[in-house]
Amino acid sequence: MSELKIAVQKSGRLNEDSMKILKAIGISIDNGKDQLKASARNFPLEVFYLRNGDIPQYLRDGVVDAAIIGENILIEKGNDVNIVERLGFSKCRVSIAVPKSSEAKSLMDLEGKRIATSYPNTVNQFLKKAGINANLHIINGSVEIAPNIGLADAVCDIVSSGSTLFKNGLKEIDKLLTSEAVLATSPRISDENQTIIDKIQFRLKSVLRGRENKYVLLNAPNDKMDNIIKILPGMNSPTILPLAKEGWSSLHSVINKNDFWNVIDELKLNGAEGILVCPIENMVL
Repeated sequence: MSELKIAVQKSGRLNEDSMKILKAIGISIDNGKDQLKASARNFPLEVFYLRNGDIPQYLRDGVVDAAIIGENILIEKGNDVNIVERLGFSKCRVSIAVPKSSEAKSLMDLEGKRIATSYPNTVNQFLKKAGINANLHIINGSVEIAPNIGLADAVCDIVSSGSTLFKNGLKEIDKLLTSEAVLATSPRISDENQTIIDKIQFRLKSVLRGRENKYVLLNAPNDKMDNIIKILPGMNSPTILPLAKEGWSSLHSVINKNDFWNVIDELKLNGAEGILVCPIENMVL
């Protein structure tokens, strides 16, 4: 049976989150320290640990069939690569930042200025769209130090919490794009390996759906149940079971985590008691 070759970042937070989600979808990887590749024990999958910036070319050439990679890298180096699933972790943004003492307030203020970046294609695209001429200094590594050593007037880099910018005396003035981890596939993937990807994608959807929702159990008087059902978003037919207590029932349903506290407040106001909330590991539709 064919094995799907999937690339993940060699090290760092994206590597850790990638391995966690593979484990969450039931794939056990035998990976030792400093290995360049490892096989799954229970699934036709081989993991390649690669430099993030090299992955788009490996996908394009068909060296690997798929990858878990930051969307920002694909925008910069692989916008012809197919994204099949957004994974919801390793979220960041690609932003323009300048020294705190700078008078620049937006991308428009960088006409004729020097910008240090590891994302020249992305920056050039946005500069062209905005009609701005600036000089790019391509740096691989610690971009944030460039203004402090007089190399650039601004930087463009990925930002997560903003703490690195703060430590280097920089402030964000413009956001070019937002990014998250995605599952991408090679344009050369075989039909046999596409079938494996389809299985992975089905499992991923179940896990991601579970992460977006919470399971809720509550007790309420029967005469309040119609109002309570109306409060629950998107649930046409929750499970309702009679309790030993006369005139009371237990209701089981699912709440989207983004609506959670507002819904809970309304449920309490409408007579719900003994509300229990549980995480959902998988949600298969």
